[in-house]
Amino acid sequence: MTAPTIGSLRVMLRALKLPGFATHFEDLSARATREGWTFLAFVHELAALELQDRGRRRIERNLRASRLPSTKTLATLDLERLPSAVRTRIATLCNGDFLREGTNVLAFGLPGRGKTHTLAAIGHELIQRGRRVLFTPTYQLVQRLLAAKRDLLLEVELRRLDRFDAVILDDIGYVQQDRAEMEVLFTFLAERYERRSVMISSNLVFSQWDRIFKDAMTTAAAIDRVIHHSVILEMTGPSFRAEVAEKNLEPVR
Repeated sequence: MTAPTIGSLRVMLRALKLPGFATHFEDLSARATREGWTFLAFVHELAALELQDRGRRRIERNLRASRLPSTKTLATLDLERLPSAVRTRIATLCNGDFLREGTNVLAFGLPGRGKTHTLAAIGHELIQRGRRVLFTPTYQLVQRLLAAKRDLLLEVELRRLDRFDAVILDDIGYVQQDRAEMEVLFTFLAERYERRSVMISSNLVFSQWDRIFKDAMTTAAAIDRVIHHSVILEMTGPSFRAEVAEKNLEPVR
């Protein structure tokens, strides 16, 4: 039997896809020797560190894949500026329980009321809890689905999107679709209905969604699927951006 070396052991651990073991085993072995650990205690601690490292790496991968705005987190969200009912809802939504039943989250309000920041902040918290989230402007998702449909790969693309526990559709009210665009967006919403959550920000209330889906029947069907299992956040109050702009325009005294 060839005498084992630290180098050969590290190579084998990486080949076995145990990078946590490879990173920690040397220091942990020295500690175990000093403190008189049993072999079982040593392996147990090493396995715990491997799991901890894997969880951290999974969160990092999910965060990169999410495309969430890096600055729009719960830490940077001014909760005091939000309506009290919204603040209460945020605390509950961040634990991710709503994802189990495919419940949707809908944030309505005029521009500058914090809709995007609020949904993105919830998305960041969901990722820290091991969930998969995708953040996308609605027009980008529509173009992605149209390209897939053109290439006869719409079902494949919908399956890819289905891997995400929540898809955040930002600014759905700014999308003025033609019929082809409307159809792929409706297909996406229908496919996720009661299975996977969508989180939507909109400056248009439901009575104005005919601007998006064009005809009354499709509009009613889309609203029905979105609202059936949903939490609605009504983002009222003054515009965040307008107040910042006003402060920047104040004369220097």
